[in-house]
Amino acid sequence: MSIERLYLVKAGLAYEDDIQAYKEACLADDPGGIHGAHGLEEKSVRDWLTELALREKEETCPPGYVPDSTYLCYREKDKALVGIINIRHRLNEGLLEHGGHIGYAIHPAFRNRGYAKEQLRLALQICRDKLGLERVLLTCNADNPASQAVITRLGGVYEDSRLDPDNKETQRYWIQLT
Repeated sequence: MSIERLYLVKAGLAYEDDIQAYKEACLADDPGGIHGAHGLEEKSVRDWLTELALREKEETCPPGYVPDSTYLCYREKDKALVGIINIRHRLNEGLLEHGGHIGYAIHPAFRNRGYAKEQLRLALQICRDKLGLERVLLTCNADNPASQAVITRLGGVYEDSRLDPDNKETQRYWIQLT
């Protein structure tokens, strides 16, 4: 199966309607939250985008956070928003333990089509080419074989498992970029 072409764009106000529709679909599927879009479930899209702008720069990043960038993943053929991916520019202690460099999710209507792998592949290029990272840490829940498969298909090497603050097992994988 050949994957349809996808591309990443920085989240911004021009995509407000797409983000709102994505938010509604994700919350209908899982009211517990939206992976890769921290805070979107609790805020208006405009407020979330304002927060993203602050988090992107070291000097405006809120305490306890590290600078990060959030991208929207679109399908080229019809400009459908298929996912959101967040890239942390560096790790702090908490991210080293449980969060990793990247958090992402695929729109519920587009899952199981190979989009997560392609979205992550595009994000890894940004990590290497724009951020200069030599390797990245990805984490996933131990009970998420789909995420484990995506990570390992892109070169993820399992390091270990750790319990997160909610006492759930988190698996940690490193991907070498250089």
